[in-house]
Formats: sequence, structure tokens, C-alpha cells
Amino acid sequence: MRTIQMVDLKQQYLHIKEEVDAAIHEVLDSVSFINGKAVQDFGSSLASYLDVKHVIPCANGTDALQIAMMALDLQPGDEVITPSFTYIATTEVVALLKLKPVFVDVDPKTFCLDPVALEKSITSKTKAIVPVHLYGQAADMEAIMEIARKYNLYVIEDNAQAIGSDYIFRDGRKQKTGSIGTIGCTSFFPSKNLGCYGDGGAMCTNDDELAGKLRMIANHGQSKRYYHDVVGCNSRLDSIQAAVLNIKLPKLDAYIGARREAADHYDRAFAACNKITTPFRALNNKHVFHQYTLLLEGVDRNALNQFLADNQIPSMIYYPVPAHQQEMFASFGGSAYNLPVTDWLTERVISLPMHTELDQEQLEYISSKVLEFVNR
Repeated sequence: MRTIQMVDLKQQYLHIKEEVDAAIHEVLDSVSFINGKAVQDFGSSLASYLDVKHVIPCANGTDALQIAMMALDLQPGDEVITPSFTYIATTEVVALLKLKPVFVDVDPKTFCLDPVALEKSITSKTKAIVPVHLYGQAADMEAIMEIARKYNLYVIEDNAQAIGSDYIFRDGRKQKTGSIGTIGCTSFFPSKNLGCYGDGGAMCTNDDELAGKLRMIANHGQSKRYYHDVVGCNSRLDSIQAAVLNIKLPKLDAYIGARREAADHYDRAFAACNKITTPFRALNNKHVFHQYTLLLEGVDRNALNQFLADNQIPSMIYYPVPAHQQEMFASFGGSAYNLPVTDWLTERVISLPMHTELDQEQLEYISSKVLEFVNR
């Protein structure tokens, strides 16, 4: 049996090695390392895939979130509502811009922003909502957008873990996650469903004026070289990373299919175990399984994590400490929040290996070892 990886980037690369190597060499031959043709091609291809008017590539997913908030002219003290059960990048950019993060609880099934808790947290200072499509499951965007329209709020989608997911509205209309809110932000960190071989990110929007502002901010605030209209930053997707993404984007749906097949195996394996809750699959969206995360009850989660490691099976806890309990948010009164679902999840979740290269032998071994521990 091949060594089990949490994410097997080496095997995935070997399957596309010739294409990727040729694309990288094309960039090297062109010496257009910054904002070259590969970047332009990727932006156009991703816009077509997401069915949006504008995609603005940038250096990473964290920058994407920061630039989005800068482009919306949010001011110090403005409140931005975000789940606490998320990777820290979602929330740290709020504090970095001297905005006020307002943490809300998540739905116990989807692990995504709870619309009821969201609406209860809105004040006169609230200016934006940042729903996170966690683990590959879409947040309840129809309800979130209705609330945003009611209170005239911006919606910045954190789509770093769910690119390629379809969201289905009540009227049957379908949209890709990241294309629904005011601005969608994503990351191309190597372990993502669509990952490059370094850092990378992008923003998307259907608003022409906003797209122009996003481009300016990501490029030192300039609309014309050496003429700087707004305070910006330097955040660019380099051409080599774009070349890799140009090869992988047409394969994204197949990659998602492989992840869903692996998730189906896990679902079947754990179906009869009442101590394990497998990932919820909402009917109104396509879960793309960036992570396959179990919810444990009556199981020593940390001991399971160690047992799997002892048996050469990697596993991860995403996330052991929610944002509102992090020291960095002490000055925002983070410890005073009462988020029972978030606290409950942080004590019970564990993620198993999930990637495009898992084979039947590996899946059977992983699931059998999980059950061996849970049922003993």
C-alpha cells in the first residue's frame, strides 16, 4: 500500500507532470514572470468557469479578503460579521484593517454561518458579512443574501475551501459559490481543491466599478503606471503559478468527483456507527469535500488522532481553537462570546485524509482503523 498522505500532491503531480512541466517551461522561455499571458489566460478561464464578469488574481487568499474589504471602503470601527469556526485568515484581516470582527455561531449540521444568529448580531455599525464555505460545504447563501439586502450589507464570500461547488436556489437557479455575494475570494494554496505550487488567490465580482478598484488596490493603487489613485498593496499571482492553475482548472470537476467518491466510501463505512456523524450533504449545494470531517460523540478525539498516527494514518483537527478564543482577539472581547455550537464542534471534529489520489486499499485501511478505535 502506498504511504497515506493527508493530501497527496506528489501523485497528483505525476499524473499531469508533462502538461505542467511544459506550461512552466513556456513561462520560463517567455520570461514574463509577473502578470504574463498565463495570468491573463487564467483570469479569463476562471471567470468563464465561475460565470462571473471579472476575476482578479492576487498573491494569496488572505490578500483577497483584505483587498475586498479595502475596495468596499470599510472604515475603522465598522463591524464585519464572520463565523468564529474558520481558519484564522478569515478574521485576522478584519482586525488588520482596524474593523471590528463580530463572531457568530454556525449551523450544527453544515458548520457554516447560521443565518438566524447572523441576523441577531446586526447593529447600526454592521457593514459586511463574511460567510465561509467550510470544508467544501456551501453556507446558506439564499438566506444570507436575503438578510444582506434587508439591511443593505456587503457580502464577501470566503470560498477558499469550496471552489467548484454549485449552490441551488429555491427557484432552481444554480450558481457557483464565490459568485453569489458582492465579492468572492478564494485561495490556491497547494492543498486546496484547485491548488497551485506556491501561494495564490483571486477575487471575483460582477460589478464593473468594483472590479476596477480591486485591480488598482492589488497593484499599488495605480490605474496607470506611476499614478496612484488609492492606497493599495502589492499582491500579484505570478505567471508560473498561473501556468500550473491553467493546467489544473479544466480538471477541477474531475478532481471534485474523485473527492466525492472517496467521501462516499467513508460515508458507507461509518454509516452504522452511532458514535460517528459523517459530513452533512445539504440538498441545495454540491459538497466538494476540501476536507472530510467527522463529528465524534463519546470518543476521545485526541486519542483517536494519536492512534491513527501510530498506524501511519494522518488526521487533522480543523480547528482546535475558534477565532473568538484566540489571544489576538482578546481586545475585541472575544472571550465574552457565547457560541455553544462552535465550542461543541471544536471538541469533537476530526478530518481524515481527503484528496484526488486515494485508492480503495487506502480508504478501506483508514476506515477500518477508525472503526477499530471507536468500537473498542
